[in-house]
Amino acid sequence: MNRLPDAGSTPPAKKHRKTLGDGELTFSQDSVCQEDAHSWQFWSVEELAEQLTLRGLQELAEKFQGEEIAGKHLRFVTDEKLKQMGIRKMGKILDFEKFLHDVGCKANKWSTYHPNTKIFNDPIHGHVELHPLCVKIIDTPQFQRLRFIKQLGACYFVFPGAAHNRFEHSIGVCHLAGQLTRTLQRRQPELMISDEDILCVEIAGLCHDLGHGPFSHLFDGEFIPLTSGAKWKHEDASVKMFDHLVQENNLEAVFSEFGLTDTDRIFIKEQIKGPPRERLTQTDYPYQGRSKEKRFLYEIVANKRNGIDVDKWDYFARDCYMLGIKNNFDHNRFMKFSRVICVEGVMQICARDKEASSLYDMFHTRSSLHRRAYQHRCNKIVDAMLVAAMIKANDHIKIPGANGSMLKMSECIEDMVAYTHLTDHILNQIMLSTEPELEESRNIINNIMCRKLYKCVGQSQPSPGQIISEEDIPLIQSQLIESMTDDDKESEVALDIEDIVVHLVYLDYGMKDKNPIENVRFYNKSDPNTAVEVRKTQVSHMLPEKFAEQMILVYCKDPRQRAKLGIAARCFENWCSKHNMETPKHFGWELTPVVKRGASQGPVSTPPDSCHPDGGRQETPHSAGKFKQKLSF
Repeated sequence: MNRLPDAGSTPPAKKHRKTLGDGELTFSQDSVCQEDAHSWQFWSVEELAEQLTLRGLQELAEKFQGEEIAGKHLRFVTDEKLKQMGIRKMGKILDFEKFLHDVGCKANKWSTYHPNTKIFNDPIHGHVELHPLCVKIIDTPQFQRLRFIKQLGACYFVFPGAAHNRFEHSIGVCHLAGQLTRTLQRRQPELMISDEDILCVEIAGLCHDLGHGPFSHLFDGEFIPLTSGAKWKHEDASVKMFDHLVQENNLEAVFSEFGLTDTDRIFIKEQIKGPPRERLTQTDYPYQGRSKEKRFLYEIVANKRNGIDVDKWDYFARDCYMLGIKNNFDHNRFMKFSRVICVEGVMQICARDKEASSLYDMFHTRSSLHRRAYQHRCNKIVDAMLVAAMIKANDHIKIPGANGSMLKMSECIEDMVAYTHLTDHILNQIMLSTEPELEESRNIINNIMCRKLYKCVGQSQPSPGQIISEEDIPLIQSQLIESMTDDDKESEVALDIEDIVVHLVYLDYGMKDKNPIENVRFYNKSDPNTAVEVRKTQVSHMLPEKFAEQMILVYCKDPRQRAKLGIAARCFENWCSKHNMETPKHFGWELTPVVKRGASQGPVSTPPDSCHPDGGRQETPHSAGKFKQKLSF
């Protein structure tokens, strides 16, 4: 019986042949059984042929040499492939299976070879088993910082259950990435998915959010553009942080111990960020980490083709669970119907045709989460207040960086030593400060804690075909002030541009105004190797005609002065009327009549119905066209 490897064992280095005189010292049949259970993975074509010959499998040895089959290919040699090579006798096939058993090649999961895995008990996925290299990555300061970054940022101030962090989400994505890759490996051995492929995909899922800053998308979506003007995304920092993590914790040798090379690390980073921009224009195939035959592996963690990936599957399940919103998509079922098919010369992950309706449910879940939580008006109010507090504190809070440097928050994105220290704790740092320079920031945060939030004075939608971009916001603010009536201008309460916040909300299915299902290919039970399109009308006639819409919300920073709120609301109504937009929807408060300077304030009267449309909008929302920017989760 073969001896199982010790719990702490790692893949051995390639064994060197020893020579004795003129002859080569070869392994005996008994020594084959004494080999480490991992060694077969490192045999060359010649070494594998020699081992087969020692077992009396000369015919197999010749066939394998002719087909250039090495040790790393053994796990993919099926009975069908043996028959294709001319090995048809059952005795020969059973002899080969006994050989596989003797050398330890008898399972399809790395956990057999690495018994020192760790088990994490996750509320979403249950007991999650992680590779020891993934555990090594988790046990670093660069990864542990994700414990202190809220997954949904300011949503925690609106939804009490949204207390989860990027840490557990990253572990969940790692688990689902390995689960999907192993499903494809088990069901389609011809894809030649190796253990190294699976491990790289898992690590990419684990590290894809390393670059998130304080309050997640608030940092790269709002704070950085307003402080530095840089077109910077958290994926940029994720790649830099991954390199920093490996180097700072001396993990290069650990990667090598588990058979991962420099090319594998390139593959991991390409899954997180995509290929370098210059390669997108210089070559037909931009990726360096894996060949064209394995391009489908790039669709598992972050699917640029249609947005169906394990990152979404985890945050759908996790966010819905924590927010108390029902999730209508079953990712476990979808995995069972996933299949890789060649589509116009490109290997793609395809779905069973009957799962088309489930995919529409998935993207509807995404849209619903944005509408009900991520883009909730109170959430965006807190976002705006947090950003204002951080901008005012940016010049006065210094983060220790590399070589003893002290950096602003906005400068940390270029220094991973400083960025490692930048988490949601920046909020507590401001609150506990005593410096007079941070007084404005402290007051804003104190208003958040005391629920003295900016007030939403109205919400509307652009006209059909009308496009509003983020660059238009300063102009809109000026036009709102210009929309004041003469009575409002003579009011005792003055409204200026600093009192108004304009926010644009983008709701779509993940591909702007396009239907993402048009980029999905399906297969039929009767012909699983042919990819086909499934038109929307073939699924249901009740599916949406438009796949995107835009809303504009206006807030007033001073909620205590109802007269100022009324002026801001009327300005927004006048502006919407002038630009042929829908009458704004208000949220449960009455407009206060204007009181001119020197006049006494009379009793509050009910505003006309035009200010408070009964029952909300009556028309079907229109698409906002193609958007220049949008927030992505």
